Amino acid sequence: MSLVIVQPKPASFAAGVVAAFGAFFGLFFGTSQGSGILGIIAGAVVCGALAWAAVTFLREKETVGRWLFILIFAISGLVTSGLSGMVFGGLLGWLFGVITFFVASGRYRTAMPPYSTPGQVLWYYAFRTIAGAILVFLITPILVVMPLSFNAEDFFTFTPEMLKFDPAGYSLKHYRDFFTNSDWQQALWNSLRIAPMATILSVGFGTLAAIGLSQPHVPFRRAIMAILISPMIVPLIISAAGMYFFYSRIGLQGTYLGVVLAHAALGIPFVIITVTATLVGFDNSLTRAAANMGANPITTFFRVQMPLILPGVISGGLFAFITSFDEVVVVLFVGSAGQKTLPWQMFIGLREQISPTILAVATILVCISIALLATLELLRRRSERLRGMSPS
Repeated sequence: MSLVIVQPKPASFAAGVVAAFGAFFGLFFGTSQGSGILGIIAGAVVCGALAWAAVTFLREKETVGRWLFILIFAISGLVTSGLSGMVFGGLLGWLFGVITFFVASGRYRTAMPPYSTPGQVLWYYAFRTIAGAILVFLITPILVVMPLSFNAEDFFTFTPEMLKFDPAGYSLKHYRDFFTNSDWQQALWNSLRIAPMATILSVGFGTLAAIGLSQPHVPFRRAIMAILISPMIVPLIISAAGMYFFYSRIGLQGTYLGVVLAHAALGIPFVIITVTATLVGFDNSLTRAAANMGANPITTFFRVQMPLILPGVISGGLFAFITSFDEVVVVLFVGSAGQKTLPWQMFIGLREQISPTILAVATILVCISIALLATLELLRRRSERLRGMSPS
């Protein structure tokens, strides 16, 4: 085991690193105030100066230095944006305090081998910082929608009462509107009628296709696979237009069956990919052993093969369900007013009547998606245990 000697760094080094982070955050604050360049300069100067002062005078009192960062940023947020700004500023101050003393103490070297070059250390942390920034960029729009769904006013922005954390600024009125409005309930009922049936068809056809394509004697396997997963690759608007012209010729356009078949076609590629991935670790000698014991192909499939590939089948079914439940482009082309789904109603709420109820619906859908993703993760771990890829 290698021993890494932690050497404290000069205040100027820590100040430079913290100034870079300050410039990054200053870009967003400056842009919101109308000047991104000014925000970069102010963020770098202020954060760099605070870091230099904290390391110079409080190097041996790290806890005091961190609390000083929190206090300064919280007061600044309170002066500029009220109570919400104080909370956000306190969190930001905690982050900068951690970064300052983490760099100044040299502890960042403990995660790297002792022979690592400065360039390797820089890339190690730069990569993680970039990945974290991308995650924040992707998650922030979702996090903004959720508190807005509790807005007491019919606005799509934070009201002064919400920013002050005044209870009068929050309400469940948009959730009540969703559960009591006939248009929203009809849209929800349509989605619940369409998505499960589309999922059943996707799972059935997709599982059979994946098992068939896993056999080495099937000719043109790659070409068939490419055709079956093409709905994932082809732009959705093209698929929707093609389905519209095809279904209108055979009398399925504007019908419940047409929408179900269209959504099933979109979900089948997800089932094929997940089941195929599960079949990669499947031991075919188990099916041959079952056949030698006298089991017919159907019995072998349900008693031997299906229990082992079930996590992949369920995962593909969840993906197919999410695809059908959240899809809006294809149903606009293939469906009619009688098949108006929840995403379609949300689209109308933005385009025609500007209904804030869509914020409550979006929050509910996010919670459902989180639950489904957690289920997928549990199934993935179970699949690895069944295939012997994970010890526990």
